[in-house]
Parts: sequence; C-alpha cells; structure tokens
Amino acid sequence: MSPTAKRFFTKEEQDEITKAILNAELDTSGEIRVHIETYCKENVLDRAAFIFKKLGMDNTELHNGVLFYLAVKSRKFAILGDSGINAVVPENFWDDIKEKMAIYFKENKFTEGLVYGITEAGKHLKKHFPHHIDDINELPDEISFDR
Repeated sequence: MSPTAKRFFTKEEQDEITKAILNAELDTSGEIRVHIETYCKENVLDRAAFIFKKLGMDNTELHNGVLFYLAVKSRKFAILGDSGINAVVPENFWDDIKEKMAIYFKENKFTEGLVYGITEAGKHLKKHFPHHIDDINELPDEISFDR
C-alpha cells in the first residue's frame, strides 16, 4: 500500500522542496506553495483552484502566487498561477513545466520534479516580479497537506 500524502515524502525530501521554494522566492515578491493530498476524486484543476483559494493564494498583493498541487494516490497534479503571473508568462508556460515534471514523476522522482517546477516558476517570478525592499513573505513556504 502506498503512503498517504503526509508520508509520501521523507523529512529530507520535504526539506529539499521547501528549500527550493525559499530559493525561488529569494529575489521576487512572488509566492509559491506546494500542496500534497492523498486523493483527488474530482477534476484536478477544480481541486487545485479550491486549494488555491483555501490557502489564501488569491489574496496576494500582486496576484503572483503559484500553486503546485499533487494527489499522490490518484496520480494527478496541477500547476495553478494567479492572474498577475499568468498575464506575463508565455502562453504554454505552465503546460511546458508540467510536461517536464511528468517525466520526473513517471520515474518516481517526485522531489526532483517538484524542485524543477518550483525553480522554473521562480525564474519567471524574479523576472516579472522583482523583490522590493518593502516586500514581505505573504504566504508560508512549508508544504501543506490535506485529506
């Protein structure tokens, strides 16, 4: 039996993912969150949108939040960007990242896949939403879990 969301990643893997978030947010006002669930019984984008709102990601000042959502037993994942970041990234930006992450995931390299996606999102956040002296970290950087 495969592990539940909370036990899917080891402590070291969780630390690696959190470190990727911290590094990606280092020079940007953008916000990145990772949310892990055991199951997703609905459309993955609908569920990710629900979690996006639940985590308060739609309340960032510049609407530049990015959610990486993963349902481990359902084998579903999504990337959801807020309106501010979606307005400035290339048209297929999230699809391109998702395709590359899927390659990692198919090889059971979930940590590497998430780190890759977070890093790529961070590059564009830095480009379009540079850090300002009065910026605050609006959202927690730790992985959130549900169900």
